[in-house]
Amino acid sequence: MKKTLLIAFSLTSIFSFGQGQIGNGDMESWETVSAGEEPVNWNSFKTAGGTWSGVSAVQIEQSTDVRPGSSGTVSCRIFSTETTIPFVGTIVANGNVTLGKINMGSTTPTDIENHNASVTADADFSEALTDTPDSLVFWAKYTPSSGSGNARMKATLHDNYDYQDPEDANSATHVVASAVMNYPNTNSSWMRISVPFDYSGPASNNTHLLVTFTTNETPGGGSGDDEVLIDDVELIYNTNSIDVASMSNTNVYVNNETNQISISSEFNLTGAYSIYNTNGQKIQFGAIQSNVDFNQPSGIYFLVLNSNGKEKSFKIVKF
Repeated sequence: MKKTLLIAFSLTSIFSFGQGQIGNGDMESWETVSAGEEPVNWNSFKTAGGTWSGVSAVQIEQSTDVRPGSSGTVSCRIFSTETTIPFVGTIVANGNVTLGKINMGSTTPTDIENHNASVTADADFSEALTDTPDSLVFWAKYTPSSGSGNARMKATLHDNYDYQDPEDANSATHVVASAVMNYPNTNSSWMRISVPFDYSGPASNNTHLLVTFTTNETPGGGSGDDEVLIDDVELIYNTNSIDVASMSNTNVYVNNETNQISISSEFNLTGAYSIYNTNGQKIQFGAIQSNVDFNQPSGIYFLVLNSNGKEKSFKIVKF
């Protein structure tokens, strides 16, 4: 549950110093809840609401397996279970940890009544944040029991509304920015994952942040005993403010035949670009051009444009 820590400051990164951070992002502080435990400032099924919350299982615990170079002693282990429900059958309950509150509203995993939500009136189930981070970085160690499938992280900056994930039509209108990453088996290794926020709106002024980590990108997907370890969740801030409006009509296209990235805009973009892989490593940079050579292996990348003190991030896929 919440809420011993509301704001933390990173002394190790000049980009995040003095800016809002997620409380207990290093997962070091834990507390006892009903028949289980949760990291302080985070919530799981044991503090869920909804029709089926009375039959929730423990699907989260401390782990002494921490990411390389960590100064901490524990990480957060999230795991899936298989549950047999009378007259329904056996379903997979994805492991789930969130800054909001889990609602267990249906025995059908894909039902919209099963969601996580920011309860903005309750600090135990919401995370206040008015700053505008550039990206969210976390360490993960994902082991699907079947060897395949993707785990998921989604972070949403939203205005003063009880936003829910997965989104319904009303929630979608309150989004300021989102950062989403579905990532595969990390092959028994820790991986640092950096995910940029896309400030596409349609809302403009955020008041809260909802973050969710799950063992599978699909509700009810995967299998029992999938597990993901999460450690050192951090918001990263650039020195330049993000101005979405000035670059809202900028388009990026990857031509996999010519191995080039095409950049077009109604504005005269003068500045620099940087390209990052999913580990947060900068792999390419240079001056912004209408066509940028991109001879990288197949995969997911993030292109960041900096022009006239403004910045915008794009997710790109190389086939």
